[in-house]
Amino acid sequence: MTKGRRGNGLADRKAWSGRFREPTHRLVEAFTASVAVDRRLYAQDIQGSIAHCKTLEKARVLKSSETRTIVRALEAVKTELDRGRFKFAPQDEDIHMAVERRLTELIGPLGGKLHTGRSRNDQVALDIRLYLRGQLEDFAKRLQECQRVLVAKAKAHRTVAMPGYTHLQRAQPVLFAHHLLAYVDMLERDKGRIQDAQKRLNMMPLGSGALAGTNYPIDRRYTASLLGFPQVTTNSLDAVSDRDFMIEIAAALSITMMHLSRLSEELIVWSSQEFQFVDLPEGFCTGSSMMPQKKNPDVPELIRGRTGRVYGQLINLLTTMKALPLSYNRDLQEDKPALFDALDTVTTSLQVLTELMRRLKVNRESLRQAVQGGGLLATEVADYLVSKGMPFREAHGVTGRVVRSAQERGRELTSFTLEELRQFSDRFDKGVFARLTVQAAIARKSQIGGTARGQVDQRIKQLERMLS
Repeated sequence: MTKGRRGNGLADRKAWSGRFREPTHRLVEAFTASVAVDRRLYAQDIQGSIAHCKTLEKARVLKSSETRTIVRALEAVKTELDRGRFKFAPQDEDIHMAVERRLTELIGPLGGKLHTGRSRNDQVALDIRLYLRGQLEDFAKRLQECQRVLVAKAKAHRTVAMPGYTHLQRAQPVLFAHHLLAYVDMLERDKGRIQDAQKRLNMMPLGSGALAGTNYPIDRRYTASLLGFPQVTTNSLDAVSDRDFMIEIAAALSITMMHLSRLSEELIVWSSQEFQFVDLPEGFCTGSSMMPQKKNPDVPELIRGRTGRVYGQLINLLTTMKALPLSYNRDLQEDKPALFDALDTVTTSLQVLTELMRRLKVNRESLRQAVQGGGLLATEVADYLVSKGMPFREAHGVTGRVVRSAQERGRELTSFTLEELRQFSDRFDKGVFARLTVQAAIARKSQIGGTARGQVDQRIKQLERMLS
């Protein structure tokens, strides 16, 4: 391997400079460069280049000795990038040209043979797919770890009751564990969307050339096998301009971020002085520069705030693609900043929220007090009357009058005597009082998906097996 050779000065020129009399204007250089964003693709770019090199050898475009030289040089370039020793040059438009420039510096004109039969159009399409394939595998693991933390927290508090809410008004009692497990189900759907997106992502586009395919007898299925792709793309025009898989991932990330934002909102409310259901770990909160008593829920607030940013990147991608004619257009350079930012934002949000939930303290006494009184048990009264033969709509009306009477007298529903209840309906008997406890109300919700202790315990065991 010859180090430092410049290859007749080609390394200092644009790959396409033969067509032009004038050099690129410095403002255009800065405006069109993407290397600051796509440099994170370097490992995938080199991985794809090595596979392409071996495919060229199989097609007898390269000699085996040339392949060995190119592959060793590419591995040396990767080592430089891994160790932070790679020196980017002003003429490096993107990571692809940066790698090719350095390759040519190391082995001379032979480095220029690597691009035979491919274009940056199919090269970047490959790099993005390789990168996202690895990132989504890691992201699915992070989702699963968050699920494990939520299940463990639910298991530790599986006997604790809390008010369930609709319209942010107290509605019926539920187990705190049941509430947490709702988010486990949300994250399970998120995993499913990511896994489904991977099916369409996992197609190999290299060999599509700039748009029409390639003139060399390359074996695309061989390239795909080297890179672990089960399929190759079937239309070269579509392959170089398809970004559906990126939009699909951005949509899945947006839904995940929405779920994290919903949980964050509950943590913000629950940790307030008005609720005091939970106590956020101090390491995940900040104070006030003016008010010494403050303990602010900044982490969940920022997750809630950054949700709009992730949504925006989805719209960014959709807008970029909405009017692009086939095939490749330079607009597509804007795809990576949008998706990378969305992926980074959701990944870091998921990571920090997982750790917060691991350390979350649940205030059992506050929750116990929150479910006291009869307001949460009104539906139990109505259902009791139904069990005595009264139509539900009539039972609903009778119970509503009981509730109104309790409010007007400043009393709790559970404080009424049988004699008082029978003033509203003669169907009341002493059996109603067995219904008017939080424990009884929860225990009766014993169908699949209900909040009864047996159902919740069974679901925890199922999830533990699934997530192990």
